[in-house]
Amino acid sequence: MRLTKFTDLALRSVMRLAVSRDTDEALTTRMVADAMGVPYTHAAKAITRLQHLGVVEARRGRGGGLVLTDLGRRASVGWLVRELEGDGEVVACEGDPPCPLRAACRLRGALREAQNAFYATLDPLTVADLVTSPTGPVLVSLTGRAAP
Repeated sequence: MRLTKFTDLALRSVMRLAVSRDTDEALTTRMVADAMGVPYTHAAKAITRLQHLGVVEARRGRGGGLVLTDLGRRASVGWLVRELEGDGEVVACEGDPPCPLRAACRLRGALREAQNAFYATLDPLTVADLVTSPTGPVLVSLTGRAAP
């Protein structure tokens, strides 16, 4: 299964925010975008979605910035990917035109089983697990790289 660029960016953003909490560093959406080397607008969309999920909190004013919530820190990576990607079918059997094999296809079931196995592998991992060494120090070192 291949994740969308949106999900990839959201996961990397959560990871970066997880290590900023450990260093008491307040990050802004622009700082996250620069560190990840992506346009600000892309990062802003990912951060907004993460806020709606309750994973990230944006604080305004002096001393403000983005903060990973407790939910965000202990969130299952499987849950987070499901929320970001959606839990839809891997293939579009009911598209226009619908697949002529849909009534007797074994591929659809096999792909659904593979998708469930993919998520099941991610379920035990938490965001906190993802940022342990050696990943955490690398994330902390990421600073304003120019976005493409």
